[in-house]
Amino acid sequence: MELLSCGILKNEINLLIKNNNWDITPAYLCSSLHVDFGKLKSGIQKKLAGMSPTDPKIIVYGTCHPQIDSFYRDNGGIRTEGQNCIELLLGHERFQNELAQGAFFLMEDWARRWDYVTRQAFGENPEGMKEIFRDSHKYFLAINTPCSGDFRIEAEAVSRQIGLPLRWLDTDLRILEEKILTCMKEADVPR
Repeated sequence: MELLSCGILKNEINLLIKNNNWDITPAYLCSSLHVDFGKLKSGIQKKLAGMSPTDPKIIVYGTCHPQIDSFYRDNGGIRTEGQNCIELLLGHERFQNELAQGAFFLMEDWARRWDYVTRQAFGENPEGMKEIFRDSHKYFLAINTPCSGDFRIEAEAVSRQIGLPLRWLDTDLRILEEKILTCMKEADVPR
């Protein structure tokens, strides 16, 4: 079995593969691709085209591209159910609750590469970026998983740069594991 995921969940998925002794070959794409639909589409399609046509494929992505369902269906894949990687970690209810309260979710990967990622989306316009974030969000919610390193310094710097408060949330990998197991069951793969 093969698996394709956003790189933002690389450490978490690798831990699940190891802990469960799953016979899965993972591939990951850069987590900042979703800010460019063309690059995301091309990246997903290239990775899927390079995978075995006979092996089942699990796609660990949310609806990060409006055509994502056609990408994986055209290549014999099964996608995890969820809007995005944060929902895959927290579950629908918790994700929607935090989102409704104004959260912008911050994973370690993005906190460590904040300037690079935001430049891809906003260019060299720090004031415009601050305005957009403050108009759309009330706080940053940094997500700690069992795989996270200490990214407090980076998360605090992002919070200061944008001018939004920072909160922390510890989460396990139970929901992500359930989502992957559901795909494995759908693909009729032994677990």
